[in-house]
Amino acid sequence: MAAQGDITALPGFSGARGASRHPAARPVRMAAMARVGLFAWVPVCLAAGIALWFALPVPPGRGVWVALGLLALASLSVGRLALPWAEGGRIGWALADALRIGSTALLLVIAGFGLIELRSATVAAPVMEWRYYGPIEGRLVEIDRSARDRIRLTLDRVVLRDTAPDRTPGKVRLSLMDQADPLPPLGQRVMLTGHLGLPPAPASPGSFDFRWLAWFEGLGAVGYTRTPIMTVEPAEGGMWAMHRARMAVSRAIQDGIGGQEGAVASALMTGDRSGIEEATNEVMRAANLYHIISISGLHMSMLAGFVYTALRMALVLAQGLGAPLPQAVHKLAALGALLASAAYLWLSGGGVATERAFVMVAVMLLAIMADRRAISLRTIALAATIILIYSPEAVTHPGFQMSFAATVALILSAGPWSRIAPHLPFWLRPVAMLIVSSLVASVATSPLAAAHFNRMAQYGLLANLLVVPVMGALVMPVGVIGALLAPVGLAGPALWVMGLGTRWMLRVAEYVAGLDGAVTALPLPPAPVIPLMCFGATLAVLCWRQGVIARRASLMGMGFLAGLVMLAASGAIWLTASRPLLLVAPEGEAVGLMTPQGRAVSKPSGGTFVVSTWLQEDGDIATQEESAARPAWQGDRRDRMAALPNGWQVWHFTGKGAETRAPAACQPDRIVVVSAKMPQAEWPCLMLDPGRLRATGAVAIDMNDNGPVLRSVKDLRRDPG
Repeated sequence: MAAQGDITALPGFSGARGASRHPAARPVRMAAMARVGLFAWVPVCLAAGIALWFALPVPPGRGVWVALGLLALASLSVGRLALPWAEGGRIGWALADALRIGSTALLLVIAGFGLIELRSATVAAPVMEWRYYGPIEGRLVEIDRSARDRIRLTLDRVVLRDTAPDRTPGKVRLSLMDQADPLPPLGQRVMLTGHLGLPPAPASPGSFDFRWLAWFEGLGAVGYTRTPIMTVEPAEGGMWAMHRARMAVSRAIQDGIGGQEGAVASALMTGDRSGIEEATNEVMRAANLYHIISISGLHMSMLAGFVYTALRMALVLAQGLGAPLPQAVHKLAALGALLASAAYLWLSGGGVATERAFVMVAVMLLAIMADRRAISLRTIALAATIILIYSPEAVTHPGFQMSFAATVALILSAGPWSRIAPHLPFWLRPVAMLIVSSLVASVATSPLAAAHFNRMAQYGLLANLLVVPVMGALVMPVGVIGALLAPVGLAGPALWVMGLGTRWMLRVAEYVAGLDGAVTALPLPPAPVIPLMCFGATLAVLCWRQGVIARRASLMGMGFLAGLVMLAASGAIWLTASRPLLLVAPEGEAVGLMTPQGRAVSKPSGGTFVVSTWLQEDGDIATQEESAARPAWQGDRRDRMAALPNGWQVWHFTGKGAETRAPAACQPDRIVVVSAKMPQAEWPCLMLDPGRLRATGAVAIDMNDNGPVLRSVKDLRRDPG
């Protein structure tokens, strides 16, 4: 127990020397060292508030905001009064600092809650809640490729026939079913005839909810067209002229290299992935190399690192030759790298992941210019805080979580590596550093990737070891050189070398993806798993101190142990979770029954996307045809029946006249799913038709002694807006 008059340090930190004071003297505040490192908690608290907003079953109402306002005022008051109380000797400095830190943390959580609410209100736009077919006019703002290998156009400033402006979506996205004509340039106002509808709801309760992604992108409807694209007005100038220049660079790269190698090179340099076929994407995913063709922190850091190193060496050489340069040439190099990164941000189209990567790199380069450590937890915390302020929904994105997980893991591994590296031969250090960094990043991101994408690439480390060095040493530097030489028409040799690098990447991906057991399918984790995983790892990292396990009673020790418990809980919940017995598609177009052989779907075709999502979330690699062939269902192809536990049956009616055939099967102890709308009535069975399913979303059903237990999308997550 501390003697009277000793200065009490916060748990996890050592106390200040010279702790004794005269009893009559004014209380001395705790050493500032006890409060260092707290900035790293700022993005954590913001993220907690944002996650809380997403977890609410209903939108926050006036009562919630009043309660949060009062809580914020109370926190401000406590934080403001804690210092005078401590100076007057009414409370100790340890308690005062704990009160101030706790009140600040609570204010940050409330701020995160408010940021995401403000962001949602800012992007709010009409969402189409009916099916539309007719003329669609709008300005072309984006061209990409869907998972079904179809070119997609995104239009804004949309005009629809007989639709009032206040009901017209701000943006719509259409897939081209028959794309033969050259695509119009970005910024051009076009017209076509197509089908539009509501952004698709989750395939099952707990599935990825595209509606939220569409909401924050301002996307109010999706659909398709089979008609030619007509020009209404010529392409706009200004910013759109710059975007067209970017697409011209993309076409030049694809034409100069050719094939999928050129498409991948274009994606790396310009962010235009419309030329990459889905087969190439699938091979890259199986080899755990898909992150390479999505511009992220890896590409931005490689480019910035190359430019910084090259400029610094050139400036040092010029300085040695007598050029009148300032002593701190590293700051000039950092400025040049920052400008190059900004140019790359523009060239790549400024996607969300690219903007996030630019913020991270910019913060590090500005730290160099301000004589601060470029790579530290404080720097990463600042980058995360900036991102969460301007794009708070990023906290739910896999890219955000995996980028910061990998970066933090690499920072934590830098200390041990710096102690080991001097003992290795100089020629072995680059190879060992590559292996260690790839291993550390893979270990940090693999659990998140498995949880988000329901698959694990077993040989991803091998593929990254073979490809990432080529990316860093060949493809990105040559891309920079090619960009500098392009204005004088000398980019050809650089494109040829870049093509060699991307060709190597694709060959490695094909080889690794073809290995036995290259991909292991995993079941979808329950909703609490990813938040527990993220916040548990964050607690464990930020609360770790030397000897923290021995000081379990300390605040930091308890935080560290709480983080470990959360990580263990996430694994236990995932490993012990079971998949639903029966799944019903959002429109009643498919039904899937879990059997000992895996999920058996009612039909070999129809509801393809929904069924493929079910199987992927089951950790099942079967196709829809293989799933439908499993023993479970019987009857006509339009009228299917399967047995359930406790004497229950499930019937599935599809096709023309389904609404007239279904009533005969509607009997007690039966679940009847119909793909056509049924009359509103008191049915003796459990009737699920498009009318009810549109109100509830997709349904998961399990059986107990009392009959079926239903869970719907509506039960687990509220609608956007």
